[in-house]
Amino acid sequence: MGEGQLDIAPGDLTALNKLDDELEAAIDSGDETRFRTALHDLLDNARKVGRVLPEDSLEPSELILPPADAAMDEVRKMLGDEGLIPD
Repeated sequence: MGEGQLDIAPGDLTALNKLDDELEAAIDSGDETRFRTALHDLLDNARKVGRVLPEDSLEPSELILPPADAAMDEVRKMLGDEGLIPD
């Protein structure tokens, strides 16, 4: 997201996965408005449930989320077989 690192509890991944699925569906449909909404919902929820790590923290990152202004094609390239957030 370009905002530093967040620690997200395993229990919060289910909700993030649902939002990730919505983002992937929006990309598949090519609907820019739906994509923008889904991306912002995913990022907002990650910020809400994530615990901000100190700026000097060098924890390994298991998830990398795109910035809020990312283009649909950029996010499409980031998607793996399981979306942005693996199950």
